[in-house]
Amino acid sequence: MATEADFEAAIAAVGDLTRDPGNDTKLRLYALYKQATDGDVAGKRPGFTDFVGRAKYDAWSKLHGTNAQDARAEYVAVVHELIAAESP
Repeated sequence: MATEADFEAAIAAVGDLTRDPGNDTKLRLYALYKQATDGDVAGKRPGFTDFVGRAKYDAWSKLHGTNAQDARAEYVAVVHELIAAESP
């Protein structure tokens, strides 16, 4: 299980990545972060003209029911994979 310190370190490490992980990975990280910090998605799904907002909402809503500890642990794992992929 990832600690709060591990989670905070992973959040900081995302800013230090030198390669763009791609939109799918960024959406996954966004959704895991929101689930870990805010819980289940709430509110209305953005309209069809708000492509980015809709994609974020959909990614987050897929994690419905995931507890904060599991979301933090997965966030940390994904960031560690990204860091490892950048290492020579």
